[in-house]
Amino acid sequence: MINYPNGQKTKSFKTYSPSCPKKPTNFAKRGMSFEEDINATNEYYLSQEIAVIHKKPTPIQIVHVDYPARSRAKITEAYFRQASTTDYSGVYKGRYIDFEAKETNQKQSFPLKNFHHHQIEHMKAVLKQEGVAFILLHFSSRLETYYLPASKMVEFYEENKGLKSMPLDFIQKYGFLLPNQQIPRIPYIEIIRNQIGGGLNS
Repeated sequence: MINYPNGQKTKSFKTYSPSCPKKPTNFAKRGMSFEEDINATNEYYLSQEIAVIHKKPTPIQIVHVDYPARSRAKITEAYFRQASTTDYSGVYKGRYIDFEAKETNQKQSFPLKNFHHHQIEHMKAVLKQEGVAFILLHFSSRLETYYLPASKMVEFYEENKGLKSMPLDFIQKYGFLLPNQQIPRIPYIEIIRNQIGGGLNS
């Protein structure tokens, strides 16, 4: 609990403030989107030899391509070969890393329509193989980003199938608030580093 001078109290929730390496590479940019922030963070981790994490390419089947005069080829018709699993994957200290990134404008809950059944099943499969799986949830209206372990996401999804959204209270209770900083922008590796000793799937 945090006590303020006026006597009010506020609920506490977990947060981490990672320290930066001695020779940081400047990937900081203002006005970046959530995805750009994650990609810049991954570039930083790669440059510092901390982790190798990349956005997964989405497999598509090209059906038709136009070749306009004096212009590059333009894909005019294509479709997804298969349903996507999660957004990012890679390796950190010998552990397989797999995570999904979602964003919402809502302030007190996260819409479950943003998650698909095959994504939940994929995360369950990763956890079964002792991989590190989680969700990065960004509340744009609150300027807050949370790291939620996949085990808690799966638990909520399967036990609350009638609900349309996940309450912020649940995310604050079982997730980790990431600090707002410049380098790296979204320091999720610090959460993993602190959890390795205590069990990642709990």
